[in-house]
Order: sequence, then C-alpha cells, then structure tokens
Amino acid sequence: MGEILDGKAVAERVRAEVGGRVAALAERGIVPGLATVLVGDDPASRVYVGSKEKGCAALGMRSFGHRIAADVTTAELVALVEELNARPEVHGILVQLPLPAPIDADAVIQAIAPAKDVDGLTVVSQGRLLAGRPGLRPCTPLGIMRLITETGVPLRGAGAVVVGRSLLVGKPIALMLLERHATVTLCHSRTRDLGAVVRGGDVVVAAVGRPELVRGEWIREGALVIDVGINRTADGRLVGDVEFATARTRAAWITPVPGGVGPMTVAMLLANTAAAAGAGIAA
Repeated sequence: MGEILDGKAVAERVRAEVGGRVAALAERGIVPGLATVLVGDDPASRVYVGSKEKGCAALGMRSFGHRIAADVTTAELVALVEELNARPEVHGILVQLPLPAPIDADAVIQAIAPAKDVDGLTVVSQGRLLAGRPGLRPCTPLGIMRLITETGVPLRGAGAVVVGRSLLVGKPIALMLLERHATVTLCHSRTRDLGAVVRGGDVVVAAVGRPELVRGEWIREGALVIDVGINRTADGRLVGDVEFATARTRAAWITPVPGGVGPMTVAMLLANTAAAAGAGIAA
C-alpha cells in the first residue's frame, strides 16, 4: 500500500521557511508585497485569491488586492498591470485566471514585468525555464518538485511520465524534471496506448484535467504518483486524474485529492513573492 504524500504538511514546512526569509528581508527594510487582481465574481476564484492574501498576512507580507468588475477592458487591465509594475512596494503580481471573455488574457499576462511574474507565466519566464536560466517558475510545478524531493526518490536516470501538456503544469514540470536528469515522456489524452506509456514511469505526474483518466492498473509497482487533477463527479465527489484506490495498491508514494498538490501551489506562490523581493531577478 503506497504511502500518502501529504501536501498540507509539506506546505506548512514551506511556509515556515518563507517566514524565515520574510523576517530576514525585514531586517533589510524590505517587506515582500503581492498584488492580486481578481476580475469578476467567480466564487472559486474569490476563494483562491482570498487564500493567497491570507497567506501573505500570516507571514508578515503585504497584499494589495484589486477587485475589478467583469466588464473591464483588456486595455484597462493592461494599464493596471503596468501601474503595478512601477510600484516598488509590489514585488509580485498575480492575475487570477481564467479571465472572463472577451478579455485577452495573454495580453494581460504578458504585460507583467518578468521580475514580478510570481506565477511564472510570461514568455520571458517560460523562456528562462527552457534555457535553464534563473527566473521565477510556475507555482504548481515548483510545488510538485518539492513534493518529490520530500520523498527522497532519486530522479537522476529515472523514467518520468507527464500526462498533460498545459503551460501551467505539463510543459514546465517536464522541463523541471529534465533539469533533475530524469528521462521524461510528455504525453496527453490523445497519446496512443497511454496505459503502456504510463506503465514505464518510475514517476508519474498526471495533470490532464480528466477524472481518473490514469487507471490504477497502469501504475508500475513502486512508482511515485503525483496527481494534479481535481475534478467533481456527478455525485459530488472530488477525484483526481488518477484512479486513486487501485493506484495506491501499486505505488510507493501517491498524493491524495484533495490535500496533495493543491496546498503546495499557494505555498510556492508565497515563496516566489519572497524570492522576487529579495533576489532582484533582472527584467
């Protein structure tokens, strides 16, 4: 029976580490500041942004909340981002996605200064990751890498299978795994004989957004399984992208849903904001 990889516990350790960095920055007269931009009134987005702002307050960081009506234009949002870029007390900018139509979300995200791109979504941040250069990395993949590190499972030479190719998770986690010398296969819902590919993985990261697409019997004995998905079934249950019960009987480590990757995303956002405040990453 696989061991549960408790994202809540690991996230608390990350927050404690960030708290130490915030205290050290305070001695230099620097208080990390995160600006959040929430457009519209989507309940889930309100919860996500609220948790990030509460996280800042708990660690002695500043948060600058901006609640914007859904009828805002792309030009108005870009102007707000540019204003936040210019404010020295703002070290990180988070624009909560998705943005309502017809806003051009890419234009808004690309307006964020790379030095303040704590979500790691601008083309500059993505290019730095691809080139192996220092920069701010996307929060969920960062959290996944920390979870893997916590297990002690060696990545050098391991076969890693990533199911999902999004800019938010799939592509960046594949690159981060390559940086750690894993042999990476990046696949998706249209991959032929997906089960055979997954069976080859010493590490499996599922981030495709399809409930239980990855069947438990596909998991190699002793594998490390990271399930990024969170999906609500017709009967109201929350399930991941991996068939958990069967997968756990085969895996050595597995993340639960909820309580696995989710808590790590907010923790790594706080870590990125502290890093942006202290590291002076060049724009």
